[in-house]
Amino acid sequence: MRVIGLMSGTSHDAIDAAAAEISVDGDTLVVRPLGMLTAGYDPELRAAITAALPPAKTSVDDVCRLDTRIGQAFAELAVRAVAELCDGDADLIVSHGQTMYHWVEDGRVEGTLQLGQPAWIAERTGCTVVADLRSRDVAAGGQGAPLVSMIDALWLGGETAAAVNLGGIANATIVRPGQDPIAFDSGPANALIDAVVAEHTGGARQFDADGELAARGTVDEETLDLLLREPYYRRPAPKSTGKELFHLDYLRERLAGRPTLPIEDLVATLTELTARTVADAVRGVERVILAGGGVRNPQLVARIRAALPEADVVSSDDAGLPSDAKEALAFAVLGFLTVNGQAGSLPSATGASHGSVLGAIVPGHSLPTRTLDGPPRSLRFEA
Repeated sequence: MRVIGLMSGTSHDAIDAAAAEISVDGDTLVVRPLGMLTAGYDPELRAAITAALPPAKTSVDDVCRLDTRIGQAFAELAVRAVAELCDGDADLIVSHGQTMYHWVEDGRVEGTLQLGQPAWIAERTGCTVVADLRSRDVAAGGQGAPLVSMIDALWLGGETAAAVNLGGIANATIVRPGQDPIAFDSGPANALIDAVVAEHTGGARQFDADGELAARGTVDEETLDLLLREPYYRRPAPKSTGKELFHLDYLRERLAGRPTLPIEDLVATLTELTARTVADAVRGVERVILAGGGVRNPQLVARIRAALPEADVVSSDDAGLPSDAKEALAFAVLGFLTVNGQAGSLPSATGASHGSVLGAIVPGHSLPTRTLDGPPRSLRFEA
């Protein structure tokens, strides 16, 4: 089955489309990546998304407009992905949408909202679409995140390892032979770094390209110690978070009354914050596999390696999985499980009372044929 996964993360800068040929070999899923496309959000739309994100207030009419416009942007990239990655013939499209709010009360997730109306994708492509994948896990008492844990567990089963995604927020899946996998958001990856860089440059730069600012700066240990006191880091797994907590105003409040740091020192300190919290989350495993946009920041990767001298820290590219495409490919696999009637969530990872078949299905011209008779036991990626 040719499946396209569509994903925009908490950095809300672009939409990724990753295609794969997914087949079944006994009780193993075989995923053969077909390529990836990325399309930046129109600047006006990105500004509208930013203006609606917490802690800002918004209105129902703005939510409606964003749901439509994000859905149309996803649909436009989906049309390209069908043509360019699947030779004009895709069986299924899986859309994560754009996370706008993750409602957490006292560590319990009460709701989650991803916008990007999937009907636009189905209408433009004619393909069946699976969307809104997080809500069912939340309804079952789970965190609704990190859902990529199912793919990590199938892929890495049999070894002691951790898979870490460095997006706006960092999440980790830890697998050990004979134990149930665990997964959780460890804290910010790029969210706070991106926020201060964008503010400092008046929006001219949205991130610390190649870790340039961090490389020129010095970590301020007092500021780092202050930021590490955040209670979220000490909460037990399963847990999840987002920009509802880690945003620019949060940082301002935390640093109120302290001397203003040069931008290079502040970015270096925030980079070290990410490295320390990621390292604390996965300490004790033999192999750490990094993916996501943060892999392109050599300073961040170097700091994580320095904080985990006992582990083999590699990128998922080194392990046979394109790091930039990992999350979009993961959602493609989750949608494949959905149309085959199989659970896509892991209770040990999300805290749900049971595994659930995820998402809502928007039919295309025809529904994909089921090819999986039972839950898979493993997953492998093939070139």
